Amino acid sequence: MGYFTLLYSSELPHRARSVYMYLSDRSGKEGKCYPAIGTIARELKLSRSTVKRAIADLEKSGYLQKEQRWRENGGKSSNMYYLKRPDSG
Repeated sequence: MGYFTLLYSSELPHRARSVYMYLSDRSGKEGKCYPAIGTIARELKLSRSTVKRAIADLEKSGYLQKEQRWRENGGKSSNMYYLKRPDSG
């Protein structure tokens, strides 16, 4: 079975599928990456709001875990995203 087979057959909206594939392409062997919402939106030619909705869809369905990252001065940084393989549970 291909890597994205279950993702393709899922009930997820196309925005979530696109964002998952983008994050998968950007992640390392550990399945984690930390692109900014604005970067994802710009590169996928989606609005920031659409990307945020897609990330929420992926979290709710168990395909993604999001963790807030912080700068040394206490300010927010980009989120860390941990991907789950669609066929792993």
